[in-house]
Amino acid sequence: MATSEDAVKAAWKVLDAEPDYATDLTQRLVRVPTVNPKFIQDAAQNREPAAQDVVEAELKAIGMSVDRWDVFKDRPNVIGQIAGDEKNSLLLCGHIDVVPIGDRSTWTVDPFGGEIKNGRLYGRGAVDMKSGVAAAIGAIRAIRKAGIELKGRVAMHSVVDEETGGFGAIDAVKKGYLAEAAIITEPSWGEIQVCEGGLEWIRITITGRQGHSAWRYNEIWPQRDEPARLRPAVNAIDIATRFLDAVRNFESSRCRNRQHPLLPPGMNTINVGVIRAGAGLGPDGLPLIMTNPAIIPDVAVIDLDYKFLPSQTKEEIRTEFESFVHHFCQQDLWLQQNPIKVQWELGGLHFPPMNTSPDHPLAQALFRRRSQLGGTPKMAGFIAVADCAHYAGAGVDAMICGATGDGFHGTDEYVDIASLEETTKTLAAAIIDWCGVR
Repeated sequence: MATSEDAVKAAWKVLDAEPDYATDLTQRLVRVPTVNPKFIQDAAQNREPAAQDVVEAELKAIGMSVDRWDVFKDRPNVIGQIAGDEKNSLLLCGHIDVVPIGDRSTWTVDPFGGEIKNGRLYGRGAVDMKSGVAAAIGAIRAIRKAGIELKGRVAMHSVVDEETGGFGAIDAVKKGYLAEAAIITEPSWGEIQVCEGGLEWIRITITGRQGHSAWRYNEIWPQRDEPARLRPAVNAIDIATRFLDAVRNFESSRCRNRQHPLLPPGMNTINVGVIRAGAGLGPDGLPLIMTNPAIIPDVAVIDLDYKFLPSQTKEEIRTEFESFVHHFCQQDLWLQQNPIKVQWELGGLHFPPMNTSPDHPLAQALFRRRSQLGGTPKMAGFIAVADCAHYAGAGVDAMICGATGDGFHGTDEYVDIASLEETTKTLAAAIIDWCGVR
């Protein structure tokens, strides 16, 4: 090929001749249920190996070398690669696992049927994100069928377990499957998403002192300090309510005073997701007794979903939060001696922030090609978290570009077929722009 423009035209000609490829592949993948077994254990729904068989066959058919290994038992990652220079190397990534369908009666279509109607392909995983996997494969396939030889190495990562923490991508990163840049093909609704905040799961453990509820007055009202007085209990739930009020004020302050230009103001929230309280601390770090209100509880465990800005570091936000907890404890004589415990990376979960410049050449290529195809893209940030975080945390310049749809994590999930075709073309052109041609 004489120029990148010639190569793009050739790849798009292949896609125009076979416009249904990405749709057909999405449909085949949707029809293989791949519900993450950490949500539901059901052999009929936990079929990630079968879906990865489809992916592996497609990657081999277009001449990619393939590596496959189990991240967890019977839960394989599949990575295809085409050799090339490390300079301007690129990986595309999508996850093959999906969330449960929920209440089947609320769906108007078969959740795993891949039904097509009114320009939409329906089913669990249609937009989140089997269409993204199909678009990435379709883009690479078109480049290969057009006879284009890329300068930079290109890879396709089809990973498991994104929906419960991204441990498939984490394992790929640990094994050294990296590149100079990455496109994660999550749905982006026409946007080029170059940043996302980081995320921590934090466990807060508040320790009180157990007692009988009949003697609660001895704890909460002033009593004469005399030898006959029973030792007062300390209600951990009472402390927890004060702590949660303080967390709410702390959240409000950090959301008001810190923002990122590509994300909605206030997205750096602290969600109180789970609270368990009762008597006795078990070996699992949770209360042993949670069914007897006649006991003054001595344990309260609070799990937080803690978001922070793309411009912040893990070290910065951990120091800040631990300082907040410390100063809260200093206001209470009991907590001065029995401070609140903070556990980071609950369940092993930590998403580093992604903060790629909108001026990055790959981001500009995606923007330009999407515009060329008639779209009206904008540079933006991703509100939630995705596997791009783990590549960004390893130094890869990552971003998100995918299709349009709705119903993800809900009912009647679908991907818009026209947007899927446009995304496939956008990816093919951007791959050529970034990797270059020989």
